[in-house]
Amino acid sequence: MEPTSTTAFQILPATEQDIPRVYELIVELAVYEKLKHQVVGTVEELINFSFGPNKVAHVHVGWVDGKIIGYSLHFLNFSTFLCKPGIYLEDIYIQPEYRAKGYGKKMLLHLCHIAKQNNYGRVEWQVLNWNEPSIKFYESLGAVPMKEWTQYRLVDETLTKAAEKFLEL
Repeated sequence: MEPTSTTAFQILPATEQDIPRVYELIVELAVYEKLKHQVVGTVEELINFSFGPNKVAHVHVGWVDGKIIGYSLHFLNFSTFLCKPGIYLEDIYIQPEYRAKGYGKKMLLHLCHIAKQNNYGRVEWQVLNWNEPSIKFYESLGAVPMKEWTQYRLVDETLTKAAEKFLEL
């Protein structure tokens, strides 16, 4: 969907046609985070998991001056303690030349609005420890770090080995 205004910042659900641009922004974010080497997915995979029969990702795009200048990508998780779903924000990104205009804040608050409209229990995300500007921004909104939790991950070869162990059971 195209924005209705060419100058005001607007947040819209991404369309399939927007995904190649979103992918470009994902690469920009990875470069900023010094993690470009980890970008191994494709535009086609992003389209499949955002619009296909196995949809799990929800993408919103931020428009200014008739172009996409940022995006957010989230998926739903579930809290057994709250007995409610929540939003897990995987990425939020605004191009550097458009920062400090409130666009990132507006995108994050938009997700909070979606969560409240749907009676979800929380919105959560991760931030790299060195990313002080983002940490200060999140804390200015009242977000608190979850220091008592440690995240674990199985990926690539470790995920393959764990899946193979299941088959041996």
